[in-house]
Amino acid sequence: MTTTFAVLFQENPATDKSVRTEVFPEHLAFLKENADRVRDAGTLFFGDTSRFGGMWIVEAQTRDEVEALVHADPFWPTGLRLSYDILEWRKVLEAGAPV
Repeated sequence: MTTTFAVLFQENPATDKSVRTEVFPEHLAFLKENADRVRDAGTLFFGDTSRFGGMWIVEAQTRDEVEALVHADPFWPTGLRLSYDILEWRKVLEAGAPV
């Protein structure tokens, strides 16, 4: 049985922003290759312009499986991510209706 997890990433403000531009195509390819598990992914912002980090919604058997995905992402070894949290997510509403 799979579990749904929310993964919250915090941006590392000390990392050179050019690294993101350089690695972004590999990051997108990674997300596409893992679309069966990483269901949704996107950037989180403070207001309109200040980047906080990112978020994934992941379907996996275990938290360890999710952590392995985080570490396999091409963004991880670059230092772009300051930290991450893996939280189990239990959906109660979908398209305005209870599930």
